[in-house]
Amino acid sequence: MRIKRVAAVAAVAALALGLTACGGDDGGDTGAGSKSFTAGTTMEKLNKAQKIKVGTKFDQPGFGLKGLSGKPEGFDVEIAKIIVKELGIPEDKIEWVEAPSKVREDVIVNGTVDLVAATYTINDKRKERIAFAGPYYEAGQNILVKKDDTTITGPDSFKDGTKKVCSVTGSTPAETIKQYVKDVGTQLVLFDTYDKCRDALKGGQVDAVTTDNVILLGYIAKDEASFKLAGSNFTKEPYGIGVKKEDADFRSFINDTLDKAVSDGSWKKAWDDTAGKFGAELGSAPTINRY
Repeated sequence: MRIKRVAAVAAVAALALGLTACGGDDGGDTGAGSKSFTAGTTMEKLNKAQKIKVGTKFDQPGFGLKGLSGKPEGFDVEIAKIIVKELGIPEDKIEWVEAPSKVREDVIVNGTVDLVAATYTINDKRKERIAFAGPYYEAGQNILVKKDDTTITGPDSFKDGTKKVCSVTGSTPAETIKQYVKDVGTQLVLFDTYDKCRDALKGGQVDAVTTDNVILLGYIAKDEASFKLAGSNFTKEPYGIGVKKEDADFRSFINDTLDKAVSDGSWKKAWDDTAGKFGAELGSAPTINRY
């Protein structure tokens, strides 16, 4: 009798294991079989391939910074992961591709990546080449200076022509600050990454760095003794997800995913776990522009 009871228990355990292996709806399955998309769409292609290439920054504290793991970490990265999960692709199948400001449109148009999440301000000029889903966050341009600097209080401080300000090639902040400097050729210093701007400020080669406030707050959080913000935000920078211009279905899918992330709390959690730790405010979710 004991042998029969043991056999019965084993059979029940085997049955339970078999049911689990068949993929009960426990929310943990992110494989191709758990999602269904319209034939011919980018979503179907990526889901079937079970891999995706995502462009992001590797030098943006709080948004996309390459960490000790060798992979980028930050709010943009977490937003991208939410989209990838909705596609039914495991997180470890993401290939992260560095996408500095000056190449973001290029890597989308050339098909180097499937989407870009990289502190990517939505504007009409960029829409001539690519399309945007979102926005999922609204930042504002500001100025980073040395902690003891009292001479720079805002963008108007550059109008006398005596101060040098650094930004990144191909970025919205670089274009915006041009209207405030007296001599663009001598006052505006451009690099390919903001890390180089920060180093130039610390070394005295420039007097300030300008980009979005949340990026600058990331640098301050890592070196409060050296840096501070000078004044208030002087622009609005809505961040979006870049995709190919003609891919309206993919853009609509990402917009739906962003709406869902706001409603289910994953959007706020992504912020709290990353950029929110630097003291920046999340604010209300911006209204998605479904153009």
